[in-house]
Amino acid sequence: MSIDIQALYDVIEGTWPPANVWAEGPWTLRDGAQGGKRVSAATAAGSITDADIPLAETKMRKIGQTPLFMIREGEEALDALLAARGYDLIDEVTLYTAPIGLLTDLPIPRVTCFEIWEPLAIMEEIWAQGGVGPARLEVMKRAKAKTGILSRWNEKPAGVAFAAVHDGVAMVHAVEVLPHQRKQGVAQWIMRAAAIWGQKQGATQIAVLCVTDSKPANALYSKMGFTPIGTYHYRILPE
Repeated sequence: MSIDIQALYDVIEGTWPPANVWAEGPWTLRDGAQGGKRVSAATAAGSITDADIPLAETKMRKIGQTPLFMIREGEEALDALLAARGYDLIDEVTLYTAPIGLLTDLPIPRVTCFEIWEPLAIMEEIWAQGGVGPARLEVMKRAKAKTGILSRWNEKPAGVAFAAVHDGVAMVHAVEVLPHQRKQGVAQWIMRAAAIWGQKQGATQIAVLCVTDSKPANALYSKMGFTPIGTYHYRILPE
């Protein structure tokens, strides 16, 4: 079974949920509770004109958020409207998927990866080093079927990730490997551990997001057999 880009956008929200989401005119708005762009950005729920943009801006400012929009595939007209208003383009993201069985074919070496929820203090420390702080941990807690992955390498903590399942897709978020443990295969074992967990939850696909500019991460996912399905990026209003 394959998954299209529109369904994958739904999986993102199901596995990395905002604190609140609601409809306002032609918009879907989100309160991210300081959990980052992915849970805070407004998205178009229908056809948008330039006259619709101030409504979203006002509502985002009302909850203390800088006006921020996620631009998905097929939304070039919205992208152009925001660019004309002076919005900056930031963080283009590539979405990857693979059949989950592609990553469950090898046994994981003993004491290399552990499925743990709730996160241990060492997991929170590793995430914090990568910029994943308390607000993003709260995002994780809001997901339904979820786990954390803790990896050990060279007999010491090496990395972490968060995985959750939505509509038969296991999506992996917040992959962090400690600098001194990188380039040793740790991230690959983390992804395989997430796939094994996801398969036990009934998932048939595994997915991951990657900032397009991150060449090492994109190369890793391609090497592991992931297929790029599509992209999105953000438009933010400069303060």
